[in-house]
Amino acid sequence: MNTTKSRTAPRGRNRAARLGAVALLLAALAATQALTAPAFAQEAPVAIDIPAQPLSKALLQLGGQTGLQIFFSQAIVEGHRAPALNGTLAPDEALRRLLAGTGIEFRRTGRNVSLSRPGADGAAQLAPITVAGTRAGDPPPAYGGGQVAAGGRLGLLGDRDFMETPFSTISYTSEYIQDRQAQELSRVIAVTDPAVFNHGATGMIQDHFALRGFGVENSDVALNGLYGMVPYWRITPEFIERIEVLKGPAAMLNGMPPGGSVGGSINLVTKRAGETPLARVTGTYASDAQYGTHVDLGRRFGDDQQFGIRFNGVYRDGDAAVDHQSRRARLAALALDWRSDRIRLSADLYTNEDHVGGLNRGVSLVNGLDVPSPPDPRTLLAPDWTFSTTQADAAILRGEVDITKAVTAYASYGHSKTDFDALASSTYQVFNARGDFRNDFSHQRTQYDKDTAEAGVRMRFRTAGIGHELALAASYYHHDYRFGFLRNMLGAGREWVTNIYDPSWGPSVSKRFSDETLPKTGEVRTVGFGVADTLSFAGDRVLLTLGARRQNVVSDTFDATTGALTARYDAGATTPMAALLWKVTDTVSVYGNYIEGLSQGATAPATAVNAGEVFPPYKTKQREAGLKMDWGGFATTLSAFQIERPSSYTDPVTRVFSFGGEQRNRGLELGFFGEPVQGLRLMGGISYTQAKLTRTAGGVNEGRYATAVPQWQGKLGVEWDVPGVPGLALNGNMVSVSEQYVNADNSLSVPGRTVFDVGARYATSIAGRPLTLRAMVLNVTDKAYWAGSLSSGLGAPRTYMLSASMDF
Repeated sequence: MNTTKSRTAPRGRNRAARLGAVALLLAALAATQALTAPAFAQEAPVAIDIPAQPLSKALLQLGGQTGLQIFFSQAIVEGHRAPALNGTLAPDEALRRLLAGTGIEFRRTGRNVSLSRPGADGAAQLAPITVAGTRAGDPPPAYGGGQVAAGGRLGLLGDRDFMETPFSTISYTSEYIQDRQAQELSRVIAVTDPAVFNHGATGMIQDHFALRGFGVENSDVALNGLYGMVPYWRITPEFIERIEVLKGPAAMLNGMPPGGSVGGSINLVTKRAGETPLARVTGTYASDAQYGTHVDLGRRFGDDQQFGIRFNGVYRDGDAAVDHQSRRARLAALALDWRSDRIRLSADLYTNEDHVGGLNRGVSLVNGLDVPSPPDPRTLLAPDWTFSTTQADAAILRGEVDITKAVTAYASYGHSKTDFDALASSTYQVFNARGDFRNDFSHQRTQYDKDTAEAGVRMRFRTAGIGHELALAASYYHHDYRFGFLRNMLGAGREWVTNIYDPSWGPSVSKRFSDETLPKTGEVRTVGFGVADTLSFAGDRVLLTLGARRQNVVSDTFDATTGALTARYDAGATTPMAALLWKVTDTVSVYGNYIEGLSQGATAPATAVNAGEVFPPYKTKQREAGLKMDWGGFATTLSAFQIERPSSYTDPVTRVFSFGGEQRNRGLELGFFGEPVQGLRLMGGISYTQAKLTRTAGGVNEGRYATAVPQWQGKLGVEWDVPGVPGLALNGNMVSVSEQYVNADNSLSVPGRTVFDVGARYATSIAGRPLTLRAMVLNVTDKAYWAGSLSSGLGAPRTYMLSASMDF
């Protein structure tokens, strides 16, 4: 595979004390290891296990197994194959054997290796700064064009090259995140991937995305492989190095997410200090008057650059593009790491506040009313005194040790706190064709205290000519839940009535509930154990992965007044997985998989004849087949899938409660990404999703389509380096989706839409300091549309975004 490196690129004394203590603990651990652990000599022989394959991919694996950073241009290695290497060799000797007969020379400085080919005059022509090798623990390098990575983390299986991954995956780079000027996760994962649907609204309580027709909760996104550690409702991604997306359920790989999402899994990889010191300041603007600053600092220390510090700070505040709406984001994220030849330790700490004033909400309809035409997209369908504020704090510790070159053990632990406070519209019903609608408001408070941990071991070995990559893992998750809710504060008969096309509002309801102490109302604990083995044979061209994970869930409910335990759910389930991948050629892979998702089950209600029966966690089942083609800097993927998700209901005749309902999603997805020709980067694809209700209570609406799921999506992102103007790139994006049903009997729907974005980026320098200017216009035609379903409100209006980044 051809790979390229990305373009050059106070909350009080108690919290400060906790963060400082964690940082000191990491430093102490690093110092202890440095003093006591036996050091490996840099040139000591190491275990090498590299199959015969294209030279570029062999260099990638050599870098990972030896810790060398190998820099080269694609023109140098293109067309060359590397022989198989298996044994104990010095890194330089292993590199010589891979390059034998190619005419390629190398020059080494410390851990950095530059490849070159003698020029016509015999002088060595140094390669451009492109990389095909990373240190252990580093994320996979960027793919052609620098917008996506060549691979990503696959749960307990570890990092995998995308051509050797028997699932549909994509991993976005920090370069792409910054060039998109993304303020939330959906502005990265949903703009070019046809498997991901975002309703298009802005300023809601939470960010929204659905994968393969099933919603994925923001709270079910993992941070460095751990659930429960991300900001609960919305993630500002400036501190993220990679956004890794796996489409479809993945309980065996990643464990059961706390919210039970099954459409896919998303893992965020935090930034680390790189080999080159970084001091970058970015100023931002978004219409109407949001101004912000992002500071990104990174540096490594020590004789061998063992210790690294990376800090990201963000402050953004001001009026949004929607009238009478404002947004504020604050982030301080610190990443510390220490590494030796065998050991890697890291700590990630952040504090984050997300605030929306004038909280975007949607509408509902009285029976018999048609879907109204959408108002002007700048319309706020709620008072400006509604709001949502989320405060999130987290700390993660992780350690890895290479017991041998073929065996790695790891463990991680995370703790987070979330405090959510929102005053939002809770009744918003349109009751006539003129667009008049009645409104009431509710005040919700939520607090989470979470702990999560993971430990495991991965090992590589061969038996009877068959390669094995065995992985064992154990996971733990726990949260305490505090909740308070004031519902319909105006009361029946006193709702505020206004019009969706020209809303006007009265004075604010009381906000005193923000200061109330919340009772503990729930507690959840999950424990899981997983094992998987990837067997490789037929010259390592066939990869068979088999695995299973056992998980148990205990969920307690407490009386909000007395604190007494009122209900307990205690059940477990085992989720298997089987996946097969065949590397037909060096550039073509085909794969198939069967994998399950897991969501917490339920206890039959008191109204059912089987009241009190505890149902185990229910399983969502996926079958998928796919094709991947790597054209050398540009890749295409094709997949077909079927996902069956159970649902619960009480039978209207027998009164028996069961998980007898089912939604079945079938689909086809075609995607592409990379740089097909130099200076032109493309991402996008087309998808068809048939989301049907195949089993329902009493057969009502059986065979109908699920709501808020478009059958068709087409997306295209283009970036073009303008010839003759060094540093200037123009970009554009198109998202087109078909209609979405808004009620269960499919009698009402919102029309499909096509939305365009345009932009430009210019890289230059001032006084020798790199400067990058970016400009984007989102929804350039200012299209008005209902966002996914009526309850999601209006799609975002035309929005202007500007940024300027300078390295110091």
